[in-house]
Amino acid sequence: MPYEEIRNIILEVDEERLSESLIQNLIKNLPEQKELNALAELKSEYDDLCESEQFGIVMSTVKLLRPRLNGIQFKMTFEEQVNNIWPNIMSVTYACDEVMKSENFSKFLELVLLVGNYMNTGSRNAQTFGFNINFLTKLRDTKSADQKMTLLHFLSEICEEKYPEIMKFPDELTHVDSASKVSAQIMKASLDSMERQIHYLSLIHAHSFATHAREQYEKLATRHKNMLKMYETLSSYFLFDAQTVNVEDFFGDLNAFRILFLEALKENHKKREMEEKVKRAKLAKEKAEREKLERQQKKKQLIDMNKEGDETGVMDSLMEALQSGAAFRDRRKRAPRTVSHVFRENPCQIQKV
Repeated sequence: MPYEEIRNIILEVDEERLSESLIQNLIKNLPEQKELNALAELKSEYDDLCESEQFGIVMSTVKLLRPRLNGIQFKMTFEEQVNNIWPNIMSVTYACDEVMKSENFSKFLELVLLVGNYMNTGSRNAQTFGFNINFLTKLRDTKSADQKMTLLHFLSEICEEKYPEIMKFPDELTHVDSASKVSAQIMKASLDSMERQIHYLSLIHAHSFATHAREQYEKLATRHKNMLKMYETLSSYFLFDAQTVNVEDFFGDLNAFRILFLEALKENHKKREMEEKVKRAKLAKEKAEREKLERQQKKKQLIDMNKEGDETGVMDSLMEALQSGAAFRDRRKRAPRTVSHVFRENPCQIQKV
């Protein structure tokens, strides 16, 4: 593309032929204004100069070249910037409102203070009226004497068993996570840069866009101002210095605690499940041993009953035979046959008998 043509599409802000990468490369490689002015003085020697110097001479004829290029780049990226800043402002605004309006979160803080004062009875920290919000992230550091439970796990267990309504507070702080990722300093710098760029737009024949950009900026600036007021109110509510504790730190600590609380709940559930599993296994083992013992006892009783039954049956049969005379009748009937048979075969043996 001829250098003069590049100059013209920049002057006309021809977005159909301009690209963001082209503008970025021009800004990155553009000589300083002092060097462009020096090249402009060599205009009469244009044909004898190298291509880069020739390009510099052509571009030096564009007034306020660098601010113009910055303005064009700003126009190309404006909607993206708005879409990045707006959600951050709203996340912090909503998060401030949620934290102050959550009664369940306030009840949890009350419970923390109550338990803390009970634990500190007799010490110089007894009867404390409040604590810093970042103390919540340290609840996991305080452990029981046997090191098996932390204060956070204890508090979450108490909430679940005695105050189930408090368990709702993590779901009530839905924007705390996104607010924890917002840097108020970067947001302020982005808005200031946007305001400067809108001012430069008036210099590059883009008046209609400048008006649109100004309107969008004013909306963002108003929302940002309201956000700062909300954060100031929040700092008064929790008694901390908003100038010292920035948005990112406050919501970062709060979101870290929210995650720790949910993790403690899961760990408590897992612990109870394991205890229940061990209990069931113990009961099952005791039941199996009990059933085994019962089977052994029944087997022994059956054996004893069988033995007793055999002896009783023999004696009963004998007594019945004696009483009825069947035993004698059988013997009288059998004896002659036996004697006669033996006598015929062995008379001497019979005589001896």
